[in-house]
Amino acid sequence: MKRVNISPEMKSLLISARRVAVENDATAALILADIPFNFLEVRKYLEKVRLLIASDKEDVQEAAREDGIDVVPLMDEPQTRQHQLSQALLEAIADDLLSTGDQVVAVYSVFDRDSLDSLSIVNLEEHLAKLTARDLRRLETQVPLETLRYLVDLAVEIGREGRESHKVGTLFVVGQHRKVMELSHEAVHDPFKGYKKEERLVRSQRVRESVKELACIDGAFIFSADGAAVAAGRILDAPKVNLSLSKGLGSRHWAAAAISKVTSAIAIAVSESSGTVRLFQDGRVVLRIEPMDQALKWVDIETEPPEA
Repeated sequence: MKRVNISPEMKSLLISARRVAVENDATAALILADIPFNFLEVRKYLEKVRLLIASDKEDVQEAAREDGIDVVPLMDEPQTRQHQLSQALLEAIADDLLSTGDQVVAVYSVFDRDSLDSLSIVNLEEHLAKLTARDLRRLETQVPLETLRYLVDLAVEIGREGRESHKVGTLFVVGQHRKVMELSHEAVHDPFKGYKKEERLVRSQRVRESVKELACIDGAFIFSADGAAVAAGRILDAPKVNLSLSKGLGSRHWAAAAISKVTSAIAIAVSESSGTVRLFQDGRVVLRIEPMDQALKWVDIETEPPEA
């Protein structure tokens, strides 16, 4: 496969990335790549710093694998670099390539996608909680790991970003959808009704964006085990008995616990107040994911010189 060589400017950036990684005791350098660079050359300039390549492009992933470099496949390219970096970090943790608490140097392009022109140092600390492949496999019953990961990633995005600068809480229920539908009733007209199954799969970027837009409506989203959106805006009617939840959790979390208690479904609740994502199985919280650090959202700021 043809590779794109590293320009002198990119060489300087990679050498700087290595220095930043060493000075900050970073676990790895994560490169968001849109084209198949000469990754062996990239690794040479990073020297002993571990290299990860994140991309939604198949040719980039193939090139990295051919060069023996760990790959973080992205579902598809988000609208902004900050979304892409967030997704890459979540996927790397889920694949056990990174751990919470790691320092990561991210290298990416802002102005020219055929180059690399920017870098950031990201401290994951406790902001990504325990989201590992082992955690999600522990939850896997009738729900495939792939479906869980799509929905967990989507829930984390909603909890972190909200919608149009407003915090949003929502609830997903996945698995044993026929019984879940029987134990719920319609609160609003179902926006997914009438669409073919292939048009309702959560792996589709269009479906995920639709879920984000609809997250503010009352009720839960119901998904089949293979990741198809079955319905939205459903009020869950499962009895809230024999449950024990932490103080401060509201009706959404009680509904999530209740439906997971009487079915084999997994419920994923996003807290409107904090953005925290909780996964429920058999009536209890089995995984808690804190929202990513807000500092990861890049904004323009004005600075003033220090006072004399």
